[in-house]
Amino acid sequence: MRRYVGKRLLQLIPILIGITLLSFGLMHLASMDAVDVRYEKQGTVVSEEVKAQIREELNLDKPFLVQYGLWLKGVVTGDMGVSYISGKPVFETFITKLPATIALTLTSILLTIVVSIPLGILAAVKQNRPLDYLIRFGSFIGNSLPNFFVSLLLIYFLALKLGVFPVISGGGWNSIVLPTLTLSIAMSAKYIRQVRATVLEELSKDYVTGARSRGVRERVILYKNVLRSSLFTIVTLLALSIGSLLGGTAIVESIFMWDGVGKMAVDAITMRDYPIIQTYVIWMAVIYVLVNLITDIVYCFLDPRIRLEQGEGI
Repeated sequence: MRRYVGKRLLQLIPILIGITLLSFGLMHLASMDAVDVRYEKQGTVVSEEVKAQIREELNLDKPFLVQYGLWLKGVVTGDMGVSYISGKPVFETFITKLPATIALTLTSILLTIVVSIPLGILAAVKQNRPLDYLIRFGSFIGNSLPNFFVSLLLIYFLALKLGVFPVISGGGWNSIVLPTLTLSIAMSAKYIRQVRATVLEELSKDYVTGARSRGVRERVILYKNVLRSSLFTIVTLLALSIGSLLGGTAIVESIFMWDGVGKMAVDAITMRDYPIIQTYVIWMAVIYVLVNLITDIVYCFLDPRIRLEQGEGI
């Protein structure tokens, strides 16, 4: 296990180098650099001499590979640079945004689990009955609606018409409800269909038939055997969702002005704030590698037959 974890963590190094180099190159293909964007947003006119001086201070006048090398050296030594726009340390800015994204991730995942797993199991147990059709129809609708459209519907009905929740995040507990509902609707719809399909597959297997023939109660079969066997699918879905949510859901965070890393990334891209964009890219790469690693380890605990031998994946 230790050898496997160590190897996966070492694999993170070339992945980070490749991803950051690619993103660094794509950002530098833009027609305007951070200095031009800064003064354009401020509506300030300055001379080219002043701009050239600022570019020199930010190392923007150096060749691409030199800029990347200087940035990478800073990251290795723990210095992710300063924001081109605000002048604040990038790491400090990122840390202040992270708690909001973590909170939104936790509430969205918890609500999704509470809604999707019981409904998915219920739809499987009531297969081809009115309740099954109703749940499947609802999941189909939820899965077909894009997040931005769901956001607008929730804002219109729950915020503008009923006035139950604020339109824009104000920092209170009720500010997280609308973005949580927006994310959970799409995820729950997808999870319900997957859980239903997995449970149906398990219910058709021989061990379930054998348990029924021995007089084992249906509830025991469902919750002690079928649900346990279905955990692999659920864990896989959770891993994918957690990775994307921790990366920040840019559209939802921007619509509700939720001050997380997703909104931070959107603002940084708009302002050509390269150090913040690169920090976000690193965060996304690290999150997906770590989430996949944790998922592999969880598989081993769910099924002892699975082994991680000689540093190989599952």
